[in-house]
Amino acid sequence: MMTLSLDRDLIFFDIEATGLNVVTDRILQIAMIKYSKDGKEPQELAMLINPGIPISLEAMLVHGISPKDVAKKPTFVQVAPKLREFIGDADFAGYNSNRFDIPMLMEEFARVGIELDMTRRRTIDVQRVFYKMEPRTLKAALKFYCDKEHDDAHDAMADVRATIDVFFGQLDRYREVDYIDEQGAVIPAPIIPEVKALHDFTNDTKFLDATQKLRVDADGTVVFNFGKYNGQPAAEVLFNDKQYYNWILNKEFTSQMKQIVKKLVRDYEKEQRKDA
Repeated sequence: MMTLSLDRDLIFFDIEATGLNVVTDRILQIAMIKYSKDGKEPQELAMLINPGIPISLEAMLVHGISPKDVAKKPTFVQVAPKLREFIGDADFAGYNSNRFDIPMLMEEFARVGIELDMTRRRTIDVQRVFYKMEPRTLKAALKFYCDKEHDDAHDAMADVRATIDVFFGQLDRYREVDYIDEQGAVIPAPIIPEVKALHDFTNDTKFLDATQKLRVDADGTVVFNFGKYNGQPAAEVLFNDKQYYNWILNKEFTSQMKQIVKKLVRDYEKEQRKDA
């Protein structure tokens, strides 16, 4: 297995939830494996969580976790300090984690008054590597890269282990393979064992949040990607329309988006004072 170059701890993780809405659904199960920057043995953490809300039938059919399985388990507010301590300042990696696992975890922490600040963390979405290089599912990815069968799909720890196997399989397979994007531009051998490079490759820099409400325009300006201000500069709009700013902060937008919105306004205010 190829050695991964780390300047910060890296946590691979997966969650199972009551449904697919990152704002209104809740975590049922979480599993994490932390790779240490100092080369110590990986640490594991896994737990079932009582969500406090019903589990959708669709979700139960996927992961098989029933209300009975979590009825006597701790709630998120009870496990949050242990999770936060385990996470520390680590970077994150997972499978479809940028669009689902990370924003859902941020929401859970936000509900109990803990901000999971993502501004300084790097993230690797193994699914993005896979979809860019070989569009498939996690089960097919494990077969394709590792010639293994994934018999425990949608058990959180089994999915984490499968994701790690796929990830290191990708590092081996694409060691000297160039990537050609949709416009035909060639990126020389982007899949290397270095977290920042993989963060840059797997994150879609056009969008700033998982729900894609904010995007970066061609000239580098952050603009709205929805609603009445679609396409307009977000910082300027939010600064001038305080009612809209407060509406976003008080409605069911993700905590990730709210963090970004607050920072946009703070930075814009600083620029205005500097120019005054």
